[in-house]
Amino acid sequence: MPGPGVSTPATRQRLIEVAIELFRRHSIAGTSLQMISDELGLTKSAIYHHFRTRDELLEAVLDPLIDQVRQLVEQAGAHRGAKAQADAMLVGFATLAVSNRTLFPVLTGDPSVGELLRTKQEWGAIVARQMELLAAAEPGTAGQVRAAIVMSGISAAVGIGYEADEQELVQELIAAGRRTLGIRPPRVN
Repeated sequence: MPGPGVSTPATRQRLIEVAIELFRRHSIAGTSLQMISDELGLTKSAIYHHFRTRDELLEAVLDPLIDQVRQLVEQAGAHRGAKAQADAMLVGFATLAVSNRTLFPVLTGDPSVGELLRTKQEWGAIVARQMELLAAAEPGTAGQVRAAIVMSGISAAVGIGYEADEQELVQELIAAGRRTLGIRPPRVN
């Protein structure tokens, strides 16, 4: 029988939570499994029971987010017209980013995340489709640049300690994203 808390789902979840906090403080590359085990007061072998490498742990952190982005992409793609699809993707992404505001800034531009998206081609395809949906509001390079600004801007902006509740922050991010993409809010009939 394993030691207390070593192989439970709660321990796995706690490992992920501590990893996110350490990623936030030290970057992904700057966080070792040893640092995580020290923070939790567990042996390194207890960590290895759940995750053999930092990349496996990063996958566990990203997997639920990628799944949510996949759902957003499917929902946005079901709308008619490029601008409606871009708006749906924007609204969904802003909402997702705000609900994960401690994690999103960590992931933005981190080379470990980029490498994982290249390695896990299915994940990379989901993120590429997300970008396509946002960029389609304006064809060509301009649309691609605007989409990149919106995605990275939202990801970075959610990490700032605003004196606003989540709903207000989501609305401000959506408004800024719409201005950047050159789309109007949908008409309410």
